[in-house]
Amino acid sequence: MRSERKIVLAAGTFDLLHYGHVYHLTEAKKAGGEDAKLVVVVARDSIVVKRKGTEPIVPEEQRRAVVEALKVVDEAILGPGLEEMDMQSIIESVRPDIIAVGYDRRDIEDDLRRLLSNSGSRIQIVRIGRFGGKELSTSRIKRRILERHQR
Repeated sequence: MRSERKIVLAAGTFDLLHYGHVYHLTEAKKAGGEDAKLVVVVARDSIVVKRKGTEPIVPEEQRRAVVEALKVVDEAILGPGLEEMDMQSIIESVRPDIIAVGYDRRDIEDDLRRLLSNSGSRIQIVRIGRFGGKELSTSRIKRRILERHQR
């Protein structure tokens, strides 16, 4: 029997780590309550290329290590090295009570809801809101760097 400590699962690419990532992970952990354990799945390079069309700037193992170094994160693991993100195997491995998804990931939330309803799972899905400050994203940071470099 598992202890009362809730496990929260979050996932992402985490390329060029920024405050939006930290905010998302902090809010994800809060969703599990006071003593929650936050496990973060970092996307493999091959999945990033398939989903976003470009390679990440930072290699997968370095992204995983940086995410795991964050105070709020209890464990960071690399996702499966498959052609498609295999959420079922991740869920079976981590056994979360809660899965936190980003405000802009309705597609992943819908896929998870279908997967969990088909299996009769009681895992809660929580959507993490957008950071209230100036909009942050890795794509936006990359664009700003290019714009400044081209001046």
